Amino acid sequence: MKHTPLTFAIGLALGLVCAPPAAAQDAAAPSATSTEAQKKQQSATQLSEVTVSARRRDESMEKVPVAVSAFGEDDMKDLQATSIDGLQGAVPNMNIVQGRGSSSSVNIFIRGIGQPDALQTFDPGVGMYVDDVYYSRIQGALISLFDVDRIEVLRGPQGTLYGKNSTGGAVKVVTKNPGTTPEGSVEATFGNYGRREGRFYGSTPLSKDGAWSASLAGAITRNDGYVKDNEGHRYNDDDTKSIRGKLRYHPSETFDGVLTLDYTKMDTALTLGQPVSPLTQTDLARGPVVLLRPNLDEKYNFHTETSFDPDKGQKLTHKGAALNMSWRLSDQWNLKSITAIRKLDSNSYIDIDASKYQLGDVFVGFRQKQVSQELQLAFDNGSNLQSVFGAYFLRENVPSTQYAYADDLFALAGRKITFLRSIDDDLTTKSYAAFGHVNWEFTPSWTLAAGLRYSRESKDYDRTTSTFWGVPFMALDETVALAKSKTWSAWTPTVSLQKQFNPQAMGYISASRGFKSGGFNGRANAANEAKNPEFDPEYVWTYEAGLKLRSADNRLQANIAAFHSDYKDFQARVSEIQNSGSLTPTFAFPVINAAKLKMDGFEVEGVALLGTGTKLSTQIGYLDARYDKFDDARLNPANPQYNPHLHDHVPFSPKWTSRIAVSQTFSVGGGALTVGADASYRTETWLSVDNYTALSQKAYTLAGLFGVFDSGDGHWQLRAGVRNATNKVYKTDGQEFSSVGNIRTAYYGMPRNYYGSVRYNF
Repeated sequence: MKHTPLTFAIGLALGLVCAPPAAAQDAAAPSATSTEAQKKQQSATQLSEVTVSARRRDESMEKVPVAVSAFGEDDMKDLQATSIDGLQGAVPNMNIVQGRGSSSSVNIFIRGIGQPDALQTFDPGVGMYVDDVYYSRIQGALISLFDVDRIEVLRGPQGTLYGKNSTGGAVKVVTKNPGTTPEGSVEATFGNYGRREGRFYGSTPLSKDGAWSASLAGAITRNDGYVKDNEGHRYNDDDTKSIRGKLRYHPSETFDGVLTLDYTKMDTALTLGQPVSPLTQTDLARGPVVLLRPNLDEKYNFHTETSFDPDKGQKLTHKGAALNMSWRLSDQWNLKSITAIRKLDSNSYIDIDASKYQLGDVFVGFRQKQVSQELQLAFDNGSNLQSVFGAYFLRENVPSTQYAYADDLFALAGRKITFLRSIDDDLTTKSYAAFGHVNWEFTPSWTLAAGLRYSRESKDYDRTTSTFWGVPFMALDETVALAKSKTWSAWTPTVSLQKQFNPQAMGYISASRGFKSGGFNGRANAANEAKNPEFDPEYVWTYEAGLKLRSADNRLQANIAAFHSDYKDFQARVSEIQNSGSLTPTFAFPVINAAKLKMDGFEVEGVALLGTGTKLSTQIGYLDARYDKFDDARLNPANPQYNPHLHDHVPFSPKWTSRIAVSQTFSVGGGALTVGADASYRTETWLSVDNYTALSQKAYTLAGLFGVFDSGDGHWQLRAGVRNATNKVYKTDGQEFSSVGNIRTAYYGMPRNYYGSVRYNF
């Protein structure tokens, strides 16, 4: 193959799969009381077993018939990740980046399925869970990683145990629980672009018997931004404050209860990109006028313009309370309750066109509140039968106000026409579900698992859209109001058969169905479109086969999965440029159940310990995602907007994703010094449903370096690193609003950035 990172990664994976067991080592697994230096020295000779809760109970990752990647706290640090999008490149066939034009949203696609639009009326395609509490908006889901115990990424539909809106998969964040031993840490980080961060964590028992304990964790993360305008104002910055407190009551092995309170506040400047297509004004007397023609032959230099005042930024508060309780009813039965309430308030200005012109300047403010309750009854006979049965309820209310300012969009004989559109809407969602899952080892080494979930969801949507035109068209002002209600339901089964060939090898086959409910298009602006904004659910069936392998000496480990997905009724948000025979844009952004897709692919994850202290790991993903059909009038040669290549590519679905990482640990002065490097590669990626070359990113590789020293007494840790070491300029996301001023805007990843940190553990 042409690119070295991919070639090397494939070779390593094949080596992991085919390598014979090496001689066993007599190394002890790291203990809970080991210092960081001791843990690293011990883990240099053996891979530790990873525990996940992918099937709603704790299991070894290598015994679960699910494609799952897991990352502990140290793994995230070695990835140099400070927020959830730091997983980009570390999970096969996954795209996870900061959402377009927003400092607080996250765009997640797994195996070609996701939802990039942060507008509150669109549901995600990958479920996000924090301590088993579902986060229903991608806005506010760009989670800061300051007290994380582990992160699990489940690939493929998780419709049985996790429900709706997990058609692509699920991302589970598990935070630290307080224990019976006092512990804590403080950490400070400084870097370029004005980066300064502070983190702390503390946990302590509150009673002599250890029944009561508490923890408190927090983080302040700031940087000045890596995008400038011509006047020196900075954008694409960070200013986030987060805190999480936990109170735990664990009087005996029969009861465990944890009350969690968390609060996050963000206050940033605009998140700006670069216009990548000519921006146009519609002169009602003369026709289209080009206002800006970007020079795409020049490399983007992270300078831009905006029509917004620099004080117009993006503010968000996200807070919640959760009560997780579990009862051991008997040796075989356990009951669990997860009760949560969350509130998300967001006020964001977004310069969609990223220019000095007022074409796509918007304000979006919403107040989201969700209440959820889940009950799980688990059974384990201690031998060959495990099961979980449950019920789930969620109620969500999201009122919002939006303004679109476009004083440069229209003119009459060269004279600008003032334009303002306002939208007030209110969406209420009620979700109900019941589910069951049974795992049965029906004969030694053979296990059959099956589950079924019934989901029912109702949505009530009220909306008022008002359009105001300036002189000379005041008479064209109009208001459109609507009230809609709709209910959808679905059955989502899963079944798997696994074979434990020997203690080091397991294979499985599975089939699972995912469901994403229908909804109402919050971008329905045209009068006829706004009266009927409804779209239907989408569904996916995925068929998977996998192998999970580990050498007898615990020095080699590999997970392999191959899959095929049938995905139908894809909810595609597209653009319509203008009505036939009219100079006036339609402002139409219809959501249509346009497409059927097929996805075929495979994934390999491997880790090898070579010699003493050398760790080599790789992740490889191959994805062939294509449309079986796409019902779009613009694919008809008779349509004035005919474009035969408009849907040649599935967005955010690169054919190849891969990563290779190496680290070496040395004993230095009684402590441990670890140095590491990684390179991640992905092929061409399309950044919007409507395919335009300007909104695509060609294949690229990113590299990172780090070094960390852990003192022998376990108290001090010093770390330094650089991300995007080669200073690659690459696109991560895109805005496609061709029906308004031909807007197409690309957003870029951060340039080369470096940092140093010091941490004290006590």
